[in-house]
Amino acid sequence: MVLTHVRVGCDDPEQAFKFYDATFGALGVPAQRMGENAMYGEPGKGMLVVGKPRDGEPATHANGGTIGLGAASPAHVGAWHAAGLANGGTDEGAPGRRDYGTRAMYGAYLRDPTGNKLCAFCQLPE
Repeated sequence: MVLTHVRVGCDDPEQAFKFYDATFGALGVPAQRMGENAMYGEPGKGMLVVGKPRDGEPATHANGGTIGLGAASPAHVGAWHAAGLANGGTDEGAPGRRDYGTRAMYGAYLRDPTGNKLCAFCQLPE
């Protein structure tokens, strides 16, 4: 399956954009704005879109949902986590090694200001 984008809702776009600009900036991904929406990534390669829910109801986060982001290195994972904490996010798992079967991985988890759960991971050399 190929995803074109994932969209998360927020009630306070400025607070959300501050968080996402900082965390995606730590991964080297710039923001694009379109009205009360921010987009991170590239069309055709995958994007995360952040904005107020279109139905006008309060934003909620997915129970059991996690959005996974790729990082180039453990340093990028650490910078992503630190940027999130400094910009309204909460810790859901500090940066560290997490092995998945035979794959050596390094990752961290955050919740954005609305409560959406995100992680950033990179594969470690064998």
